Amino acid sequence: MSVELLALSAITFLAATVNGALGYGFSSLTVPMALLLFTARVLNPALVAIEVALNAYVLIVNRASFRTVCRPMVPIILGLLPGVLIGTTLVVSVNSSWMKVWTFACLIPLILLQAVGCRRPVKSFRSVGFAFGGGLGILYAVTTISGPPLAVLLTNQGYTKRDFRAALGLVRLAESTMTALAYGFAGLFTTTSVRLSLQILPSLALGVPLGAMLIRRIPADVFRRMCMSFDAWVVAFGLASVLRSLAILDNMAAACLFMGVAGVDLWLLYGFFRQRSLTLRTAGSSVNPVLLLPQSAAK
Repeated sequence: MSVELLALSAITFLAATVNGALGYGFSSLTVPMALLLFTARVLNPALVAIEVALNAYVLIVNRASFRTVCRPMVPIILGLLPGVLIGTTLVVSVNSSWMKVWTFACLIPLILLQAVGCRRPVKSFRSVGFAFGGGLGILYAVTTISGPPLAVLLTNQGYTKRDFRAALGLVRLAESTMTALAYGFAGLFTTTSVRLSLQILPSLALGVPLGAMLIRRIPADVFRRMCMSFDAWVVAFGLASVLRSLAILDNMAAACLFMGVAGVDLWLLYGFFRQRSLTLRTAGSSVNPVLLLPQSAAK
């Protein structure tokens, strides 16, 4: 087994663990690191084939919420198709190095926006959903990533944990299926991409159950926020590396770009843990001390 395939196995195991815990994050973590080893035309089809099965699994596990989330998600799903077709055309025609620049440049603001915890509920999915779905389809077909913007939208709508996972699984199953069909017609599935898919399967089988187990022991908000930080640093490193290889930035400018993103993320991470600590402290101080006493002592 080559060094690249060993590295891919480790990367996808980590990403599958995150996906098992949060219900998304597989591509968001895999792509920034794996693009340093493979081109998008090889990596994307391999990931899309895997994600059809993975998203179907997420939807099946949360099928009890399907009726609740199905109708609101229809405008987004309808908007996916034209977006996927445009994105697939870009994958076929755009240079692989510039594709990496596009991917990383799109990811950084999405990750930081999610880290900020931006909350602004959308009042009408009918008016916004189709346009949002079109943009999501382009992003997914080009990068195989849609979790961050979709998670921001669904979180802002106030869905419960199960409804959130069901809506996420439904939209991502639709986009991965459409993209797989579009990739097939475009001839992007090759022997190499199929081999990569098979290489990823064991990592997926081990990582998803592990993530589901870990999320019961680690606070979900802390786990999610640490994954975002890791992702932001990897994406910043990837973008700086590609821009340097294209001679767009020199070594100093590339280092400044990386440190700039890392600095913003550290500031946001500090704010997150500070706010979390204050919230827990306030919640603890508001508890009636009598309720904490044994029943016999409280009488």
